[in-house]
Amino acid sequence: MYFLSGWPKRLLCPLGSPAEAPFHVQSDPQRTFFAVLAPVRLSIWYSRPSVLIVTYKEPEKSSSQFGSYKQAEWRPDSTMIAVSTAYGYILFFHITSTRGDKYLYEPVYPKGSPQMKGTPQFKEEQCAPALNLEMRKLLDLQAPIMSLQSVLEDLLVATSDGLLHLIHWEGMTNGRKAINLCTVPFSADLQSSRGSFLGFTDVHIRDMEYCATLDGFAVVFNDGKIGFITPVSSRFTAEQLHGVWPQDVVDGTCVAVNNKYRLMAFGCASGSVQVYTIDNTTGAMLLSHKLELTAKQYPDIWNKTGAVKLVKWSPDNSVVIVTWENGGLSLWSVFGAQLICTLGGDFAYRSDGTKKDPLKISSMSWGAEGYHLWVVSGFGAYNTGIESDSKSIVKQPGILLFQFIKSVLTVNPCMSNQEQVLLQGEDRLYLNCGEASQIQSARSSSARSEHKAGGGKSPFADSGLESQGLSTLLGHRHWHVVQISNTYLESNWPIRFSAIDKLGQNIAVVGKFGFAHYSLLTKKWKLFGNITQEQNMIVTGGLAWWNDFIVLACYNISDRQEELRVYLRTSNLDNAFAHITKAQAETLLLSVFRDVVIVFRADCSICLYSIERKSDGPNTTAGIQVLQEVSMSRYIPHPFLVVSVTLTSVSTENGITLKMPQQARDAESIMLNLAGQLIMMQRDRSGPQIREKDSNPNQRKLLPFCPPVVLAQSVENVWTTCRANKQKRHLLEALWLSCGGAGMKVWLPLFPRDHRKPHSFLSQRIMLPFHINIYPLAVLFEDALVLGAVNDTLLYDSLYARSSTREQLEVLFPYCVVERTSQIYLHHILRQLLVRNLGEQALLLAQSCAALPYFPHVLELMLHEVLEEEATSREPIPDPLLPTVAKFITEFPLFLQTVVHCARKTEYALWNYLFAAVGNPKDLFEECLMAQDLDTAASYLIILQNMEVPAVSRQHATLLFNTALEQGKWDLCRHMIRFLKAIGSGESETPPSTPTAQEPSSSGGFEFFRNRSISLSQSAENVPASKFSLQKTLSMPSGPSGKRWSKDSDCAENMYIDMMLWRHARRLLEEVRLKDLGCFAAQLGFELISWLCRERTRAARVDNFVLALKRLHKDFLWPLPIIPASSLSSPFRNGKYRTVGEQLLKSQSADPFLNLEIDAGVPHVQRSQSWLGNIGPTHHEIDTASSHGPQMQDAFLSPLSNKGDECSIGSATDLTESSSVVDGDWTMVDENFSTLSLTQSELEHISMELASKGPHKSQVQLRYLLHIFMEAGCLDWCIVIGLILRESSIINQIVVLIQSSEVDGEMLQNIKTGLHAVDRWASTDCPGYKPFLNIIKPQVQKLSELTEEQVQPEAFQPVPVGKTPEHAGPRAEESRGSLGHGSVPPGEVGGGSLVSRKEEDTTRAEEEESFQDGTYDCSVS
Repeated sequence: MYFLSGWPKRLLCPLGSPAEAPFHVQSDPQRTFFAVLAPVRLSIWYSRPSVLIVTYKEPEKSSSQFGSYKQAEWRPDSTMIAVSTAYGYILFFHITSTRGDKYLYEPVYPKGSPQMKGTPQFKEEQCAPALNLEMRKLLDLQAPIMSLQSVLEDLLVATSDGLLHLIHWEGMTNGRKAINLCTVPFSADLQSSRGSFLGFTDVHIRDMEYCATLDGFAVVFNDGKIGFITPVSSRFTAEQLHGVWPQDVVDGTCVAVNNKYRLMAFGCASGSVQVYTIDNTTGAMLLSHKLELTAKQYPDIWNKTGAVKLVKWSPDNSVVIVTWENGGLSLWSVFGAQLICTLGGDFAYRSDGTKKDPLKISSMSWGAEGYHLWVVSGFGAYNTGIESDSKSIVKQPGILLFQFIKSVLTVNPCMSNQEQVLLQGEDRLYLNCGEASQIQSARSSSARSEHKAGGGKSPFADSGLESQGLSTLLGHRHWHVVQISNTYLESNWPIRFSAIDKLGQNIAVVGKFGFAHYSLLTKKWKLFGNITQEQNMIVTGGLAWWNDFIVLACYNISDRQEELRVYLRTSNLDNAFAHITKAQAETLLLSVFRDVVIVFRADCSICLYSIERKSDGPNTTAGIQVLQEVSMSRYIPHPFLVVSVTLTSVSTENGITLKMPQQARDAESIMLNLAGQLIMMQRDRSGPQIREKDSNPNQRKLLPFCPPVVLAQSVENVWTTCRANKQKRHLLEALWLSCGGAGMKVWLPLFPRDHRKPHSFLSQRIMLPFHINIYPLAVLFEDALVLGAVNDTLLYDSLYARSSTREQLEVLFPYCVVERTSQIYLHHILRQLLVRNLGEQALLLAQSCAALPYFPHVLELMLHEVLEEEATSREPIPDPLLPTVAKFITEFPLFLQTVVHCARKTEYALWNYLFAAVGNPKDLFEECLMAQDLDTAASYLIILQNMEVPAVSRQHATLLFNTALEQGKWDLCRHMIRFLKAIGSGESETPPSTPTAQEPSSSGGFEFFRNRSISLSQSAENVPASKFSLQKTLSMPSGPSGKRWSKDSDCAENMYIDMMLWRHARRLLEEVRLKDLGCFAAQLGFELISWLCRERTRAARVDNFVLALKRLHKDFLWPLPIIPASSLSSPFRNGKYRTVGEQLLKSQSADPFLNLEIDAGVPHVQRSQSWLGNIGPTHHEIDTASSHGPQMQDAFLSPLSNKGDECSIGSATDLTESSSVVDGDWTMVDENFSTLSLTQSELEHISMELASKGPHKSQVQLRYLLHIFMEAGCLDWCIVIGLILRESSIINQIVVLIQSSEVDGEMLQNIKTGLHAVDRWASTDCPGYKPFLNIIKPQVQKLSELTEEQVQPEAFQPVPVGKTPEHAGPRAEESRGSLGHGSVPPGEVGGGSLVSRKEEDTTRAEEEESFQDGTYDCSVS
């Protein structure tokens, strides 16, 4: 409702003697002037600007006669002030304006500024008027005066001798006798025939306040008793007065009255405030609620506050402020929801934890519209201590101004059908839908363009009923702040009402006169063009938006006429464009429901108007017609008591039982908040239902209303919506009530399932109360959320030295900010329904909300709250709710997660109680495995580990580990390895936590070890992730869990884990799932090479080459080769190929990865001259070299430079000196470049080549596996991969390897039979392989010979062309890991090994950003 903002301001009081220090402040009825009392002076202050106008100082002589000043009271028209003094005198001061038109302060504007013209009444608004104070009369009452109270045209004075004086403002007693309190009868209620009298002599009133709506006085007696005195008839004499009192209160200290809600708040010596109301039938005083601090919230202060010193209701009667003798300030809503308290948090403690002195308040008064609280602080509040320099301590109380921001609901309750939170400050607005302007602008701009073209319907007419996006309304914690136009504020301060439209795009504000509106899209204010029109209207009953129109009720000053006006937002702000309807009486409240305006008037009547858009001629206006008038004077004692009036589609029937269901959607009933009582009036459907199909719907007679029914008590706000949604009927047809300290209530409709006939004995609605932790300001109906705001504080005391003699305001008070907040309430409602055995309704409601993002959280909260309550209860619970809640949650697929999340957030002691209700955790674990929900199963594992013996948890962990391996959930696998080790090494006291959020697992290609390279010679652990020095060896990587293999490798637990990993690897190989094997090894750091070496003759054998080949094609998405029609006469036989290829490459050189794909596998002999092999002196030389014998080059690969996307292969490769480089590109110069043209068949061929290649990633992965198998010596797998890549170089390499080293005869035999099988398969099923098989025939032949001979080949001699290889021995070569083993024709080396290595590196640079520096040189032999 109300929130503190910023720091309080201190007003500069003229310094004087302690006798002139202020101690009392009292505002006039209009809250424009403030009377500030000091012991011998009276000053008048102006509210805006807050300046001192005039001071009257009592001469010493008379002050000794009268005594010091005590209290002040204003005359209702602000022309006089009555001041009581210590010796029983009342002084009457007249306030007169001086010097005609003179003002104390005048604004000075630069020349030519628009304000220079001035506006009527402008001076009074901007400048403090010059006033005179003179004492005209004095009255001696001969006894100390306890209380002064202005009552209508009289002044009521209570004196300490037990008398009540009624004095006329002119200073006369009017000959009326003073009333002696002892003659007033008091009883428990007004029905008792005679009350008892106050039987003791020295009784007198300590404090009293007049309540206009109850017509009586709330009084506090000097002995602490409290009561309410009311005149039985209109005459105010002792015989006609009667008092009621509650028997149990004996410690009252002060009282304040709320006229709108008919409440009397009595402060007590105990520190609590008791709020009473009067029973309408008996007239007895009933306790409504108490305002007291709880030990739970304020453990160290709750009973040490001292007595309540002051209680004050705000001007709009929506909040009450309370202060205590020992200091401190608290703010409460009407029915007791605490909003602010300065006894805790940053208000009470400094940043170093020391306690501050609480602010002691001696008097306070609310400013205009409640934007300010004027506070006179007590002595010593700002002094840190008495120091020697007494002059520096100003023991001078000051006047402080606390600034407030309030919710628009306090003054304009029709805003309660909106979903936005709107707060208004004195010069700015805070709204929580600031992001909407961006989101909605797209949607409305299209509508607006149609609107301009057709000029017809409203741009928001169709989208007006949409709900705003959830992210829009929740968004972040900050507000969208709109500064109110200064031009408007200058003459119309303070802002009284504000309203926002449905979409949250336009805001209207109302000040003293007129109104203005603002668009969040254009960021512009629109004001009246004619200032006299603005100054001629006073908005009385609030304002509301209807589509593009502003509907408001106002008083026309010049015509002295009440009016209802409708202004179009898009046209100029002028009465010429407004639709004006005359009204009979003053409008107090106004609200819009669909196309109906409902108005509550001062004569207690309710009027319904229909509103429709009219486009006659150029101007679009809205037409208003009276639909129905309802008189409420029988039910409403005073029109001021009506807090809000709304039209809703809510009724006790929920639309199913009605004869005509479409009527359920019409405006059904009127909701009236009468002083906190919610009254509903429904349409009377008991009469004959006339079907008037033929008659005009506009002329049809509306049904009358039934007599009112009271729905709820202590209601502050009501929210309903006019939207309909079949899926969420429960939430949208409900009525939401905010009941202050009692929390919220919802009046929920109950629907029979599947449209069955409802049971006659079941009510169709149910009122469910629930507590929330925030003050509700808006309800998001579909999203099951309550939005609110909350005060937050920021300390600034570190800025100042602590030793300063007088603490700064900024140190004493934290800086206050208002933050947005929200809360879900669904779990409360579901729980309430379950308690009342309405499980079916709860299920319907929950299923309608199951799509909400926080629905799992709702179920978890409900389970958690019930568990905490029941498991920690001292007494046995006769009817426990937990089993019901558990059964309810099992209806949802989230059941398993909900239970385990709840368990892990609850203490271990409550687990047995929980699982007794929801089931055995072992069964739940197995359910998770069956449902393939491994992450939840991992959470259950932790519960099992705490509740069961280690053997059980190990058994379940093994199950989960195997399943995770099977599904490729690598993160989970790593956690499980750690978990199993922890169980084994006895670390089970501190179970490892399972991951809450899974890292993205890589089921697609092996994400080349995220933080390692394939050729690290040392473990990744000791190297920073960003800098890897690529060594020459290509040994097996060690992964994140690399430590596992080194540490405790002999421990049984590791052996156990290794066995499982080996078993999995064996399965993958047997099922020919090479891709999965690569992922598995890469993710878990499995030592694939060493394992393959061991399994070379067992699991790592290829049993069926054809099956393996087919499976690889499928796994790696590699297309089977096909034979093109033109292949017989291929142009590529004539040697032109390279230039063609190069031209293609040159044209594509912008995208290096495309280049890699272009030429990586041509099934012809010429294919061996790939582009990296081409790096040589000239074309001719290379041609001859490739035809005549092996040749060798060095390639130096330097790291890729991270230049974004433009980093091409050319820029990343330093070519050897012999190559010619053009423009930094890596293609070679060819004189025929310009003249070369591709023939049709060549193009076809190239496209065939591209079509027969798989994805680039698959190629990289295959080459990686090839390298792994090569190092492990699994040559049969190398052959299969060579076949699928269709690169003869690989086959060549293997043959050379077999020649040069000892190879198992069995493996040779296997390779030979496998290749023959492939040949047969190619002949019958896949002729596309034949060309390649023909190419490698010589190698296959050589293999057969080797197999037959089983000869031991000698160490080879390199052909002396170029350099010689550095290592000749096969083992050394294997350890070096270069892909070229032995003497291979050069084209093959280039085409196969180098290309592959380079592609790997490129992709690695692409996939992991760690490739920043380090060298990588490999030499090809």
